[in-house]
Amino acid sequence: MNQQPNNPLHGVTLAAILDHLVATLGWEAMAKAVPVNCFLIEPSITSSLKFLRRVPWARAKVEQLYVRTLAKPKH
Repeated sequence: MNQQPNNPLHGVTLAAILDHLVATLGWEAMAKAVPVNCFLIEPSITSSLKFLRRVPWARAKVEQLYVRTLAKPKH
């Protein structure tokens, strides 16, 4: 039974969020939305995961960005 049916982040890993954002927006747009070095300088999933797991405010911004990309209508 799904205990959080209205939570778009429930059951989604940080790695899956980053994969989705890179595929949907790309590193440059991600860096504009969340200006952190792991998106600006030699971006990679690995370095981003390490940083975001240590910095709660940055992770929260990335999660908000992910939710906003889910809310956008697809063309």
